[in-house]
Amino acid sequence: MHIHFISIGGSVMHQLAIALHKKGYTITGSDDEIFEPSRSNLAQHGLLPPEMGWHEAHITPALDAVILGMHARLNNPELLKAKQLGIKVYSFPEYMYQESLQKTRVAVGGSHGKTTTTAMMMHALRHGGMPFDYLVGARLEGFEQSVNITDAPVLVCEADEYPASAIEKRPKFHFLFPHIAIITGIAWDHINVFPTWENYLLQFEIFIGKIEPNGCLIYNDTDAVLVELVAKTHRTDLRYQPYGLPAFSISHGLTTVTLDGESGPFKVFGQHNLLNAHAAFLACRQLGLSARQFVDAMASFAGASKRLEVLASNNGSTIFRDFAHAPSKVTATMEAVKQQYPNRRLIAVLELHTYSSLNEAFMPQYAGALDAADAACVFYSPHAMAIKQMPDLPAQSVVAGFAKPGLVVATNRAHLEAWLQAQTLTNTNLLLMSSGNFEQLSLDWLKALLASSAADE
Repeated sequence: MHIHFISIGGSVMHQLAIALHKKGYTITGSDDEIFEPSRSNLAQHGLLPPEMGWHEAHITPALDAVILGMHARLNNPELLKAKQLGIKVYSFPEYMYQESLQKTRVAVGGSHGKTTTTAMMMHALRHGGMPFDYLVGARLEGFEQSVNITDAPVLVCEADEYPASAIEKRPKFHFLFPHIAIITGIAWDHINVFPTWENYLLQFEIFIGKIEPNGCLIYNDTDAVLVELVAKTHRTDLRYQPYGLPAFSISHGLTTVTLDGESGPFKVFGQHNLLNAHAAFLACRQLGLSARQFVDAMASFAGASKRLEVLASNNGSTIFRDFAHAPSKVTATMEAVKQQYPNRRLIAVLELHTYSSLNEAFMPQYAGALDAADAACVFYSPHAMAIKQMPDLPAQSVVAGFAKPGLVVATNRAHLEAWLQAQTLTNTNLLLMSSGNFEQLSLDWLKALLASSAADE
């Protein structure tokens, strides 16, 4: 098989290219710019394009397929040439489906918790010695890649609702046709793609319709919207498995969880993560893993990158980094830290970085999201807004939307650093939430700030 990647430098695209290269396929690719770590990863496997840019000469009748990334435009000369020659063009999820026709496919969908739930499954299955392929949207400890395609009998996929490619605007999770589907919950997101709540909800209704006949839908029955949707789309050819919060206890910052009568300590914490774990367990159980195996595996599961990741800590304080940015994710992450450490102060910093979060009309969706914090700051960069060609976001609209007394709004890194430096970090958790990087805020500077606070005690 000879497959050409248009936009091979994408964070997930280049991982698929490497996985197929390892499987023995001939892989070529192109892109107009490739950043780290994609650049080094591709170079390591001899897949880095010799020159940047799009070149029609890359597209020949000898190709078996082209995989098109989201970065490519509709007028991309390589795409136009492939169409002219009648070469099959796949989006990323369409191709994943083609590679998994003979596999049991598990797709993890939902507005939040997809990455963590998928990662929990991957960790547990590997711990249990079960072979599987996977697709996950974050770096995971112990896994060299975020995509793997072999001859394993199972494929575990994080399945998001974002468009599949430049020419296929339908959501990625509509192309996976799972045998086992998980929906973790539904909360309006991606308003630049789904401008109304009704349109966003429809995508999940369609997803349920794409589950293979005689398949299983595992769904969070603590989410009233999801429960109503499941009832509306009820299919008689599916098995429905609702789940809720498993039995758990917290003692001295340690969470112990019980599943199917088997108990053990979990490294991750927070009710949203315990819900994710319950969903992951139910899917793993269908694949043949026991409750004891799953619980034992979770004792060593540290979480996905940027999911309540510990950046630094001392005896009484911790700095956490989390990917939370949508309102429901922010609320869940805040509540998790507060519940786990009820006697510590909580300082929260949220960066608005996505199209939805930088939209003035979306601000009321954040009402109450930062309420659990003892001190809170919302940060956003005019530079990020300019890149996204977003209109101005007045600070007063942010304050009104969050409705958090004492909320500070910072629009440059110097202001954010000054605010952080003025905070007392003794017996405190500092929670940084963003899908960006706070305008290159130095993690070493933050660690030094915590160390300095400890030295002053």
